[in-house]
Amino acid sequence: MTPQKRLRQQLAGDGIVVAPGVYDAFGAMMAERAGFETLYLSGASISYTQLGSPDIGLTGMDEVAGVVGRIRERVDLPIVVDGDAGFGNALNVQRTVRVFERSGASAIQLEDQQLPKRCGHLDGKKLVSVGEMSGKIKAATDSRTDSDTVIIARTDAVTVEGLDAALERSEAYVEAGADMLFVEAVKTEEDMRRVIEQFAGRLPIMANMVEGGKTPVMPAAQLAGIGFKLVIFPGGLVRAIAKTMSAYFEALHREGTTASFKENMLDFTQLNDLLGTQAILDGSKKYED
Repeated sequence: MTPQKRLRQQLAGDGIVVAPGVYDAFGAMMAERAGFETLYLSGASISYTQLGSPDIGLTGMDEVAGVVGRIRERVDLPIVVDGDAGFGNALNVQRTVRVFERSGASAIQLEDQQLPKRCGHLDGKKLVSVGEMSGKIKAATDSRTDSDTVIIARTDAVTVEGLDAALERSEAYVEAGADMLFVEAVKTEEDMRRVIEQFAGRLPIMANMVEGGKTPVMPAAQLAGIGFKLVIFPGGLVRAIAKTMSAYFEALHREGTTASFKENMLDFTQLNDLLGTQAILDGSKKYED
């Protein structure tokens, strides 16, 4: 079964799909080892870690596609990929969908922001017209080579035009052919329930948990009870690593050694065991003279 079909099956099942945010193959491997069955490739996290920059539209399509390919090489899990605003107009969206699919994406998320886009939990966003976004969704569904690839329509209208406008936009995106909806930056549980009441039973709805963001962070079980079918924790890994990294560098700079941090690290042997280094080397022997 393809990763796309597995994702469709997960979304059609009971409960909620929990997808941790990752930004490279190592994180994807670790998430798989922890038992997760779906991953979310966060564009924001790529910008944070690869560029050392905030999520303000600096990441390009090729950069994201490269990360998708490296993750797909390491794991076979479904990957939900943040496609930003499609990196341009409807023609760019078509190319983005084709390239991301070939790289290994199982679902592609597109949003209705003007370029340059920015994180959904930052202020100052501007939106494209409903017609332009609807055209992008149609372009995405027309250009996918696998009909099981999930096209996710995200609206950022809540913080720009209000919830009512976001729901109106979402209706148009459903009509345009979106497979899933993502209403970004809803501010209360009551608003979350309004989204579910309007669309539940018609297509799956996605929730976004951003620590310190505009949406209240809830456990997956609570979100499932409201009616969400997918929840992402896109930047949690970066935030956890940033705190660990800060402590590590402070200790090394202060002490000139990693000794005091040793209990918070894997040593050389443990890391190679985690990566399966010996098995890879052993497997290469059959190709040697």
